[in-house]
Amino acid sequence: RIPYDMLALHPRIFVFDRPRTFVENINGTTVALAGFPYWCNKVRTEFPQILEATEWHTKSADVNLLCVHHCFEGAIVGPHNYVFRYGSDVIRLEDVPKQFAAVLTGHVHRSQVLKHDLRGRALDVPVIYPGSIERTSFAERDEEKGYFILELEGGETAGGVVRRQDFRRLPTRPMAVKELDVNAMGREGLENAVRRTIVQLPEDAIVQLRILGSLQQDARQVLGANYLRSLAPPTMNVEARLVNISRET
Repeated sequence: RIPYDMLALHPRIFVFDRPRTFVENINGTTVALAGFPYWCNKVRTEFPQILEATEWHTKSADVNLLCVHHCFEGAIVGPHNYVFRYGSDVIRLEDVPKQFAAVLTGHVHRSQVLKHDLRGRALDVPVIYPGSIERTSFAERDEEKGYFILELEGGETAGGVVRRQDFRRLPTRPMAVKELDVNAMGREGLENAVRRTIVQLPEDAIVQLRILGSLQQDARQVLGANYLRSLAPPTMNVEARLVNISRET
């Protein structure tokens, strides 16, 4: 769902509201953009049929691009480098037709280009994840963010090829995880500890406070959303996570 009046009416924005293919002439080169919305169920087994429904094979173009929002085999996410492999929501690389220059996909927030399958064999069609343009969770706090500039060429190879890909880095808000040992702290002690932590961080930081130890009851309100906002600059996001607070207190 998108704000229709703001986005869908623009003549240069094309919405994949169903499986379909858009064809554009760009400086004498025809580019076909085939794609479909996020497919919630069984995309692994149904991908060939969904792709067929885009009617991409009926379009004549110098360059074919597949635009989706899905996980593909070999995509990596998270601080522990989890690899997507055989889930029902993971598309098989071998199911992507060779007549595409590239797959342009979202969903995975880490920027990466898949060039080999799970067995290490080179792919005919690269799968390009530009990733999110901003860090959206603490699992991404060490990742660079940005976008790709692609140089595409048609002619010699059916569907065209990607001649060059340049990753353009974007500035991102700093993220910080801070642990506070609050054992037996009262309200004043916890408030001072939070203030000392916050003042050392950039004003536009996204901060997670990991609260360790037991806490006196009157100190709990310091960790409420409104109270934390009053302690932090308006440009900072702060959340508190109770790690092992004793229920007895």
